Amino acid sequence: MSAEDLSLEQRASYIMGYYMSQQIMGQLSQGGFDQQLAMAGLSAGLQGQPPLISQDQWQAIMQAFQQQGEERDRVTAARNQAAAEQHLADIAKKDGVTVTASGLAYEVITPAEGPKPSATSTVKVHYHGTLLNGSVFDSSVERGEPVEFPLNRVIPGWTEGLQKMPVGSKFRFHIPANLAYGSEGRPGIPPNSLLIFEVELLSIK
Repeated sequence: MSAEDLSLEQRASYIMGYYMSQQIMGQLSQGGFDQQLAMAGLSAGLQGQPPLISQDQWQAIMQAFQQQGEERDRVTAARNQAAAEQHLADIAKKDGVTVTASGLAYEVITPAEGPKPSATSTVKVHYHGTLLNGSVFDSSVERGEPVEFPLNRVIPGWTEGLQKMPVGSKFRFHIPANLAYGSEGRPGIPPNSLLIFEVELLSIK
C-alpha cells in the first residue's frame, strides 16, 4: 500500500490512526505500563472482544497501580535529591566552579568577551543535557541543529545561567531540581533530578 493509492478519506483515516498511536505510546511510556499487554487490550477493544479482566475490577486495579507508581516516584525523588545534594557539595570544592545564591553551579569551559543576554533576550545555543548517571535526555548537539528560545520561557536554571555567558563562550551548568523540573520531573527526567548542561551561546537577538 502506498499513499498514492489512497483516497483523501483513506489518507485522513490513516493519519488519524497514526496520530492516535503516537498519543497512546506517549502515555504508555510515561505511566510505567507494559506496552505489549496495553496493545493487546487495545486490539481486543477495537475488535469487540470481551476483556480479559472483568470490568468490575478495573477501578480497584487502576487505583492500586496509581498508588504503586506514586510510592515508586517518592522513593526515586528522595534518592535523586540525596544524590544531587552530594554532587553539588562535591563540585563546589572544585577549582573553577562557582555556586550562586540560588544553588546553581557553573564552570567556564570556553571563555569569551562578547555581550551577555538579559532575562528577556532570545538566544541561539547549542547544548547537551545529561542526568547524573550520564544518560542524555536532550541534546541539540546530537540533533546537529542549534536552537533559539527566549530566556524567560525556559527553566529558571537556564534563565539565570545564560545571563552569565558572553556570546561565544561555553559553560557547564549543574542545575538542581528546584531550578529545573522539580519533584514532578518530566518524560525522560525523573523527579528531583539534577541536570548537567554543556551550553554554547552562539548569538543574542
